[in-house]
Order: sequence, then C-alpha cells, then structure tokens
Amino acid sequence: MTQRRMEKFRRVLAQRQPDLTVVMENIHDPHNVSAVLRSCDAVGVLSVNLLYTVEAFPRIGRKSSSSASKWIERRKFTSVDECYGTLRAEGYRIHATRLTNHASSLYDLDLTRPVALVFGNEHRGVSEEAGEKADGNFHVPMMGMIQSLNVSVAAAVSLYEALRQRVGLGRYGTASLSAEVLERTFDEWIAR
Repeated sequence: MTQRRMEKFRRVLAQRQPDLTVVMENIHDPHNVSAVLRSCDAVGVLSVNLLYTVEAFPRIGRKSSSSASKWIERRKFTSVDECYGTLRAEGYRIHATRLTNHASSLYDLDLTRPVALVFGNEHRGVSEEAGEKADGNFHVPMMGMIQSLNVSVAAAVSLYEALRQRVGLGRYGTASLSAEVLERTFDEWIAR
C-alpha cells in the first residue's frame, strides 16, 4: 500500500456522507444496480440498502460498477417494514421516486438532512407499499413525451442534486464520519 493510496482513502472517507443513502427496491438488472453504486460512490454515499421482496438479490460484478461496489457498504432487506424501520431508527427521512399527484419535485426536497432515496424496479417502479410507507414521494421533472428515466439515471440525477445542495452548505469540507468509524472503515479499505 503506497502512501499516495492511503492519502486518497483518507481524502475520500473525509467526504463520505453517512446521512445520505439509497434504497434499491427490486431492481432486476445487476448493471443498473452497479451503475447506481457508481453514482453513490461519486457523491460520497457510505452505504446503500438493497430491498428485495420479489426479485432475487443481484450479483454485482466489479467490472460493471468500475469496482464502486468495493467501496460502498451494502445492507440487505427482505421487507419494506424492516428496511424503513431500520432507516427511521437511524434518523432518516425516506423519499420514494413515484409519479403521483402528490409527489414533490426533486428540486423541492431538502437533501441536506438525513435522507434515504428509494428507487424501484425498471418495469414496475417503486412498489405501492414502499411508496405509501415513505415519508414522501418525489419525481424528477421531465419535459418530454417519456415520463421516466432509466433507474440508474434517475438515481444519478437525484444524488447529484443532493451533492449540489450539500456542497452549498460546505458539507464536503469537513469529515462527517466519527473518528472511530473513519478509522474502522480506513482499516477495512486497506484490507481490501
């Protein structure tokens, strides 16, 4: 392990956002899961939540995620209640991507507070249960004939809005992880 590599680990960990997470609900295509993981890594998400109630948990290849899966912690859940209960106990507000009459625009959400963004299956979207049990639903505004983006694109757009809002508050300028979590994660990364 070179000194340069260790410095990069510390720099990246100092920018991780432990209060920003993603829930992927029944996303079928492992390439989409990998693409979401890549966007999560790019904006500093520390961990993601895989919620699979009807699909099998995806096999995530390093090739398609450009090894982003190596740097993002993944938690698995098999029920909405279990996933949302865990997130709420950790202080997250949960917002699901769902096109309803009451859905807010992505750009109206405050993504500087602890938030979990839920993205659903490529064909079915977020399940009715996951949408109704969320604290709110949101949509990415679209001006064309098509009313949905690919799930990995929707996640990237949403995560980059969170990054934009957080950069504006200087949230990437100081470490958000506790010293204990930072050191533990640093040691785990070195072992990889």
